[in-house]
Amino acid sequence: MQLILKYFGDIPANSLQQLEALQGLYSEWNARINVISRKDMDNFMERHVLHSLAIAKIIHFAAGTRILDVGTGGGFPGIPLAILFPESEFTLVDSIGKKIKVVNEVKTAIGLKNVLAYQTRAEEIKNRYDFIVSRAVTTLPEFLGWVGNKIGPNNNNSLKNGVLYLKGGDLQTELKDLKWRHGVFDLNTFFDEEFFVTKKIVHLYK
Repeated sequence: MQLILKYFGDIPANSLQQLEALQGLYSEWNARINVISRKDMDNFMERHVLHSLAIAKIIHFAAGTRILDVGTGGGFPGIPLAILFPESEFTLVDSIGKKIKVVNEVKTAIGLKNVLAYQTRAEEIKNRYDFIVSRAVTTLPEFLGWVGNKIGPNNNNSLKNGVLYLKGGDLQTELKDLKWRHGVFDLNTFFDEEFFVTKKIVHLYK
């Protein structure tokens, strides 16, 4: 937890306890249902929790904000963000049922009340959301094809409603032909660890 407190020193005690519980819960569930690689489990707080919380470095979700996490896997970035923003509403989806089972077990174990989780494909979702978050599930053009029509019109946050996409490497090729506006945030401006040197958040909006 020292790593989390290094960058988020003002987390309320209850949220801190929930974040602290994640490592043990995911270690236990990962032994039964492999949702996180062993290498990443060895660096769990850095590569999953802190990486997810990077979104909180560029936006503080207002109360009532509706966020959809597409391809959430075992619950990232949705679970850590839901812990940090208990007054926002998170819907986590993945096409693989065993991953959603882990999400539901973890949210129940730590008492998260602002998370719904479903096994479904992004294309099948009918609702609209203020923000759609994800961690590099596919190329940006393909991802926008899945979710571009699921963003609501009412802006209540410091950033315009849209997509917040966690991805690494050179994104210029993917970004150059998009008809969406975008901003790119380098995570190494927020975090010192080597893991974040090439990592970015892309904010895409109309």
